[in-house]
Amino acid sequence: MFHKERKLDKMRIVNVASEANPLVKSGGLGDVVYSLSRELANADHEVSIILPYFKSVKSKNPGAEYIGYDYVDMSWRHQYVGIFRMVIDKINYYLIDNEQYFGRDGLYGYDDDGERFAYFALAAQLVIHKFDLKPDIVHVHDWQAGMLPVLMRVRPMDDWRAHYILTIHNPAFKGYLYRDSLGDLYNLSTDLYDNGAVRFEGMVSTLKAGIYFADKITTVSPTHRNELLTEEFSQGLCHVLEFRKDDFVGILNGVDVVEFDPEHDKRIKANYSSKTFVKGKRADKLALLEEFSIKDVDSPTFGIVSRLTYQKGVDLVIQNALHLLYRGANIIILGSGEYSLEQEVQKLRDARPDKVGVYIGYSDSLAHRIYAGCDFFLMPSLFEPCGIGQIVAQRYGTLPIVRETGGLVDTVHPEVDGFSFAYYDVFSMRAVLDRALDVYYVEQPKLKEMIKNAMELDRSWVGSMEKYVALYKEAIS
Repeated sequence: MFHKERKLDKMRIVNVASEANPLVKSGGLGDVVYSLSRELANADHEVSIILPYFKSVKSKNPGAEYIGYDYVDMSWRHQYVGIFRMVIDKINYYLIDNEQYFGRDGLYGYDDDGERFAYFALAAQLVIHKFDLKPDIVHVHDWQAGMLPVLMRVRPMDDWRAHYILTIHNPAFKGYLYRDSLGDLYNLSTDLYDNGAVRFEGMVSTLKAGIYFADKITTVSPTHRNELLTEEFSQGLCHVLEFRKDDFVGILNGVDVVEFDPEHDKRIKANYSSKTFVKGKRADKLALLEEFSIKDVDSPTFGIVSRLTYQKGVDLVIQNALHLLYRGANIIILGSGEYSLEQEVQKLRDARPDKVGVYIGYSDSLAHRIYAGCDFFLMPSLFEPCGIGQIVAQRYGTLPIVRETGGLVDTVHPEVDGFSFAYYDVFSMRAVLDRALDVYYVEQPKLKEMIKNAMELDRSWVGSMEKYVALYKEAIS
């Protein structure tokens, strides 16, 4: 049976990704896969997510139901595929179990990641076939699942015809493999390399493969879509994506409005709304500063919740930190990342413990307290496909200060619900920091209006989900 014989108002959708909340998350990918799936399920679509059964997932979720096993062949390898199932928020989670590949402390960063996720793609195809999922849409995410459309088109297990969507969350990671890996890992002909279908920069790229074989390609904001078609911002993908530009769209991520809700958030000191934020945010600010032994409670407070990397603009923050302190500001930093940047922010804290709070690592509850208790949120990224932090900050009435790139352009409107600057340099950022400080010190009515504007933005996943559904239907038609 083919799709045109079915009603498209209720589709069967299978998301295939390496991460999805609430089971596993190392970044925004896990948020997006789960939140989109939840909204699709709430709209009565039949939704499944296929994930690796990582060691961390297994240790935290021992209640997953074992539903069977099988094997996949990877050239000479005959690999076990254990299959577990959970249902969360009406989403069917299928967990692929293999201790050799997924029984490790980390998710990524291993020398055999190419082999691990080749196995994952093969096992995902097996699960779709074995459990007769018959999806209308197979939605794959990033390089880890990029080969699945190739497998299902070139070497199908049955005559069911699905349609394929690829979402590019992080174009910097392309899933490079050697040419012979097509046969060695995927049981595919090297003709796919020789004819250019999966070849990129002299290697096999599983991300390029997904771009080539998917019916539609998306990325996580309209501006980032346009950036990926340029030499400067595309990470080398512009020529590949130019070939598919008529099938390439940017759909802005939403945010989980249940998790990030200042009216009901149990992690913060005081709850508040867009009508009661003055008193509520004041209480949260006092509690946050007390937590870091900062006594200057009337000063503007700038927060960061971020990976401490140059991509996130942390170097610009460090170079402007003394200027902020000179103008009376407090700074609260939560994150981890590049060792040199971790050392720099700790030096800053050690020099001014009365004005700077630092937590190296990650704490979900502290992140919520920073979103609620700060006045401004710093996110001066070098590049940012979408970004979640600035959207969450707006939900809590903490005005984001961002660089004009990717999804930051699409979500922050200067001097309406945040502040922005164009050029990635110290002085461009300093100018907008000074403007934010001026608003705080001498334009309180404007500050309150901007906070109200930010808090009343509709950034739920409903609107984004509807755009994905329209794209799914376009792919099928």
